[in-house]
Amino acid sequence: MRERLTERAKEKRFKRFDKLLSCLHIFFVGFAAALVIYLFFIMVIDTGKYRVRAQNQRTGRTFSMRGDIFDRNGIKLATDKVYSDVYAHPENYDSTPEELAKKLAPILKIPKDKLAQTLKKPGPVITIKKDIDRNAAKEIAKLHLREISMGKKNTREYPQGTLAAHVLGYYNFDADIANGVEYTAKDKLENIEEMIQFQATRDGKVIYDFTTDAVATTKNPKGQDITLTIDAAIQHICEKEIEKMVLEKEALRGTVLVMNPRNGEILAYAVYPTYDPNNYKKATQAQIKNWTLTDVFPPGSTFKIITVAAAMSLGKINENTTVLDTGKTTIGNWVIKNYDYDQHPYPGQISLEYLFEHSSNIGAINVAKTMTPKEFYEVLQTFGFGSRTGIDLPGESSGLLPYWAQWDKGIQATMSYGYGTSVTAMQMLSAVQALANNGIRITPHIIKYSPEELEQRVQYTQVVTPETAQSITKLLATSVNNGKSVIKMDNYNVAAKTGTSRKPKENASGYTPYTYTSTIGYLPASDPQILIYVMVDSAKVGPVWGNTVAGPVFKEVATQTARMLNIKPDKQTTKNQ
Repeated sequence: MRERLTERAKEKRFKRFDKLLSCLHIFFVGFAAALVIYLFFIMVIDTGKYRVRAQNQRTGRTFSMRGDIFDRNGIKLATDKVYSDVYAHPENYDSTPEELAKKLAPILKIPKDKLAQTLKKPGPVITIKKDIDRNAAKEIAKLHLREISMGKKNTREYPQGTLAAHVLGYYNFDADIANGVEYTAKDKLENIEEMIQFQATRDGKVIYDFTTDAVATTKNPKGQDITLTIDAAIQHICEKEIEKMVLEKEALRGTVLVMNPRNGEILAYAVYPTYDPNNYKKATQAQIKNWTLTDVFPPGSTFKIITVAAAMSLGKINENTTVLDTGKTTIGNWVIKNYDYDQHPYPGQISLEYLFEHSSNIGAINVAKTMTPKEFYEVLQTFGFGSRTGIDLPGESSGLLPYWAQWDKGIQATMSYGYGTSVTAMQMLSAVQALANNGIRITPHIIKYSPEELEQRVQYTQVVTPETAQSITKLLATSVNNGKSVIKMDNYNVAAKTGTSRKPKENASGYTPYTYTSTIGYLPASDPQILIYVMVDSAKVGPVWGNTVAGPVFKEVATQTARMLNIKPDKQTTKNQ
């Protein structure tokens, strides 16, 4: 009886055990099925979500460098410099912090004890040092330390410091902001023909897969280099001379622009005050601003060149024409007179050479009267006033040229001697360039273009006939040679004009006590090869005229530039024995 009870108990236990095994078997089969379904779901159906999460743990990018910028003679003006940040990974330490510090301290130039303390900091990644140079990075790489990684980055550097700062501008990799040529040539500077794609962890370690080119990850892909029309040597001269004059005359600012009038290439573009693009964040807005493109001003007597050229192009006058100069005149309630009225109260009939030499306001007014407002306005438009020149730099203003229907006698009169309109320095340079180039105005440019690009970017406009341009050149050169201006040169015939204009008040009518002084001209007059424009704003010391402030800068820049370019003299000189 007892044996039967024992058998039944065993049989019940086995049944319970079999039932438990069955339940466990069903559970594990169900769990496996659920796991398979789950894996199928995340690996096949919902891959996007988890791919993004995986990519968030790494940095997928292309490390690249911008192209370099050179002057016309191959002098490097802007380039990228590669730096590295150094990281330690405690989980991968094969050596003690002290041992690592002993190896790294001499390279990183960090005291060994201090470095050891840094390496003991908690966390998965420790930043050891940022912005180490290429040589230091190479030395660390040679150590083959598994626990140390480096992340590359680049910064923009300007080897010549402040030279041509307003032309080059600046570039910030972190914020992707730029100015100057760095902005206008951005597409070319960043145009990389062979992109090297790879992914790296957040601390800079390359993540290799079957498609990763191990050699390619060590190379730095680079954008296209560009060459400017600037000549660094001429640029240096211009910057030095304008800075000297601005400081000497306690002026607000100044500029010197030098152009090859035959092709529109800018050889020098000096703007003062200037700044160092390597440290542009420390510069003031006044230093960074290229006011020669953005700000407008009355050009003053340099505009008389345009007035006479406009009347001549319309057949109203010729180079032998004389005009009446009464010394002063009244238009409406305004009395207008020549600057030298006290010395020459009534010059009478004057030649155009005299008009330029003595900068006759009344003569210019009477020349302008030969044209209707519509005729004068349309010629000024052809010269480029009232519109952008199209130079390959950002921020250019259109200037101010009132529509001819709004002119009255006063506007047309003041327009004739440079007060009825407001121009930029680049507009004035571009307009006179046409006269130095047989009447053809060429888009000014700062970048050297290929023949194909040149055709797209540079326009040619016939402003006046070659005969008119040559007549104006002859009149200007004769007026300079006949006068006593500082701009007269011994070896070259210079076709030039000085100018002085009162400075308008900002946001109010009337004028300040200050002036704009300028000189513009080209040489040699027989075969113009350089065109120079000098403008100084608000000089305060000594006689303040175009001839006394801008003139000496023009003369020095012209002398040195002609020597550097080996320009053949066109004036016969007699040396005293």
